[in-house]
Amino acid sequence: MVQKLLVGLVLGIIVLFVLAGCAPGHPRFSGDRPPAGFLWGVWHGWIAPFALIGGFFNPGIRIYERNNVGWFYDLGFYLAIIGGFGGLSLVRRRDK
Repeated sequence: MVQKLLVGLVLGIIVLFVLAGCAPGHPRFSGDRPPAGFLWGVWHGWIAPFALIGGFFNPGIRIYERNNVGWFYDLGFYLAIIGGFGGLSLVRRRDK
């Protein structure tokens, strides 16, 4: 039981570090590099809850990338926020 808890804790910490590396506000979108596009908007929408928590500890982490392409980034971000990881599913099981 303790071993499962320890493994879960270690995996959780690894996941948080991986997500923090892809969080909005990363220097990869600054300077002469291309701004964040639609797919980055989707990704940032999916990890927004984790980025919000990470932002409490690191002021460089934001939930929204300021250097983006505009409307397409906003569309991807919004679709990910309202849809989550499957909330936009067209086929749903109905309870009988």
